[in-house]
Amino acid sequence: MERSAPPLISGFNHIATGTCDLDRVIAFYRDAFGATISAEIPSSADHPRMAIIDMGGGAALNVAEVPDGSIVGDRSAIGGRGPVDHFGLAAASRDVLEHLQRRIVDAGGQVGDITLLGGTTWSLFFRDPDGMELEVCAPK
Repeated sequence: MERSAPPLISGFNHIATGTCDLDRVIAFYRDAFGATISAEIPSSADHPRMAIIDMGGGAALNVAEVPDGSIVGDRSAIGGRGPVDHFGLAAASRDVLEHLQRRIVDAGGQVGDITLLGGTTWSLFFRDPDGMELEVCAPK
């Protein structure tokens, strides 16, 4: 398919997710990825406590603190995670993936091996402290 006009979207701005322990999630992404908090919204009658976690490169995680038991599905199983199975973060190189692999473990996450997908992309799957599966990808 040929594209005749420039794309209207330049990338993802944020991904919204929920956790039962916002402080734990903030600490994990800070320690593993060097992420910072660009905003924290206290809970109110119509909105849960939420943090906007700046992952760098214009990407953010908007994480809401939700009651225990309100997260539906088994985050460790494909098909049990809801309509979005996982999301992938972008890294510059395999060297960065290797560095992140160590940082994720040190921050309390679980990591897999770095694998080559389709001959073009290095991939590192990991689980955050809530058991949510994510991926970091880098060009070969």
